[in-house]
Amino acid sequence: MPVHRSGTARPRRLTAAGILLAAFSLLFTLPSAAATAPARGSAYLGMGVLAHDGRGGGTPSLAAVTQTEGVDVSGHQGNVAWSTLWNSGVKWAYTKATEGTYYTNPYFAQQYNGSYNIGMIRGAYHFATTDTTSGAAQANYFVDHGGGWSRDGRTLPGVLDIEWNPYGDACYGKSASAMVGWIADFLNTYRARTGRDAVIYTATSWWTQCTGNHGGFAANNPLWIARYASDPGTLPAGWGFHTMWQYTSSGPTVGDHDKFNGAYDRVQALANG
Repeated sequence: MPVHRSGTARPRRLTAAGILLAAFSLLFTLPSAAATAPARGSAYLGMGVLAHDGRGGGTPSLAAVTQTEGVDVSGHQGNVAWSTLWNSGVKWAYTKATEGTYYTNPYFAQQYNGSYNIGMIRGAYHFATTDTTSGAAQANYFVDHGGGWSRDGRTLPGVLDIEWNPYGDACYGKSASAMVGWIADFLNTYRARTGRDAVIYTATSWWTQCTGNHGGFAANNPLWIARYASDPGTLPAGWGFHTMWQYTSSGPTVGDHDKFNGAYDRVQALANG
C-alpha cells in the first residue's frame, strides 16, 4: 500500500505543475490593455460607435424630408479627395480640429479649406476628453485652433463630439451630474467666444449611460446623432428631431458619411445662424 500511494503522488504533482504552467502561458499570450489602447489624439467622430454601438451600416431608409449628404474626416483620412466627394453629391463636411487641450489635426488645413474651396459648406469638431481639462479650457482651445465661426454663409457652427472614452472608462470616470456640468461649461464658453450654439454629436446609448439621458441642452444645441443602421433610432431626451445623422463608417471615398435632415437650403440656414 505505501508503494501504491507513492506511485500516484507523482502524477498529481505533475498535473498541478501543468495547470500552473498553462495559466502562465495564457497570461502572457493575452493582449494587455496598455498594448491595445490607442494613442492620445487618435480619436475621431464615431470611434466609440464602432466599438460599443455596433459595426453595422446600412442603407438609410427613404424619408419624407429631403436629406443632404455630408462627410466627416479626421487625421486618419490624411489628404482628402474633395473633388471626388463633391462629384458624388457630398455638399457639407466636418473636420476634426482638436482633442482635449493637447492635439490639433495635422491635416486640418487641407481638409477644412479643401472642402470649402471645392464648394462645400464646412465646419470643425472637437473630440472631448472630459477627464483631462475643463469644458471651458477645451472650448477655448477648440476656438483658438480652427473651431471658430464666421458669418460667410458657408461655415457651420462647431461640434462637441462627446462619446465613449477610447482611452479608459466609458464616462471618463464622471458621474452623470458632473458630465452634464462639463458639457454645459464647454457649450457656454463656445457660445461666449463665437456667438453660436455648438452642435452636440453623440449616440443615444452613451448619452443615456453617461449623462443620465439629460434633456436640458435640446432647446439650444442642434443634435448630430450617431447610429449605423437604416434609421436614426430613438433620440436622447429633449430632442424631438435630429439635425444630422452619421449613418455609416464604411461609405465611399472616406468612411464616415452623414445625412443632414433637410434640403441644401437648411444646411445654409444652419451656417448662417
